[in-house]
Amino acid sequence: MTASAPALRSWRIGSGRELALDRPLVLGILNVTPDSFSDGGRYGSVAAAVRHAESMLADGADILDVGGESTRPQGATPVSAAEEIQRVVPVLRAILEAFPDAVLSVDTVKSEVARAALDAGATIVNDVSAMRLDPDMSRVVADARAGVVLMHSRGGVQDMATYAHATYGDVVRDVVAELHERLDAAHAAGIAAESIVLDPGIGFAKRAEHSLAMLHGVDRVAALGHPVLVGASRKRFIGSITRVERPADRVHGTVGAHVAALARGATLFRVHDVAAARQSLDVAWAVFRAGGAR
Repeated sequence: MTASAPALRSWRIGSGRELALDRPLVLGILNVTPDSFSDGGRYGSVAAAVRHAESMLADGADILDVGGESTRPQGATPVSAAEEIQRVVPVLRAILEAFPDAVLSVDTVKSEVARAALDAGATIVNDVSAMRLDPDMSRVVADARAGVVLMHSRGGVQDMATYAHATYGDVVRDVVAELHERLDAAHAAGIAAESIVLDPGIGFAKRAEHSLAMLHGVDRVAALGHPVLVGASRKRFIGSITRVERPADRVHGTVGAHVAALARGATLFRVHDVAAARQSLDVAWAVFRAGGAR
């Protein structure tokens, strides 16, 4: 199995700005929350967040994905838009002050937060509800001509990462169909096709067997005609396979999941451990591309 070329050769993330998709892109996770499943509370201050951003950029992150509301599997608590903005916007501004060329994404389901983040310099909205939960999100993204990640999920912030909605006929078929519906909604709202990335939502409303099936079925998500982002970093299904209980210790399993997804057609990877991801994906990509060498 060899990696296929991405459906689009670049990702439009703002007026006149594009990211080339000629190699795997790594999104470094920056959770500025007290309760994320793996690193909650570690980067609660602006200074700590900027230090971590610097480390991830040095390790090879292409994008920094900043989130101010947890969707952890156990007891995720929704926060107000005002609180989320207070967490996220000062961090975005401080990162851009220190690293003006950094590409920033905001991980939010709220249009008000997305608008504030885009005004602060973010150029991508990573919506884990694929714009289901806030009817104004599509307008905010379209007006800003921002890049957007549409992730498959079911339910709301409190239960989308649980098994409450993990009932499928054929999980790959069902997820592809639901993502197709969200794509249609995005197109109807005026969001350019070149601005859209799809995410199968590994671990969201999916048991371990569902997540594995989705990783194997990444090529069917890519067949919708958009680049595919995979976020398997440190997730439960990896622990169930490796018997590694502590999320922060699931680095090696994460590498395996992401390299497998690369082979099936994924292009972008949302990760906690940037150096491990950058090096492993670069080597795997070089091997896949060497098939054309003579």
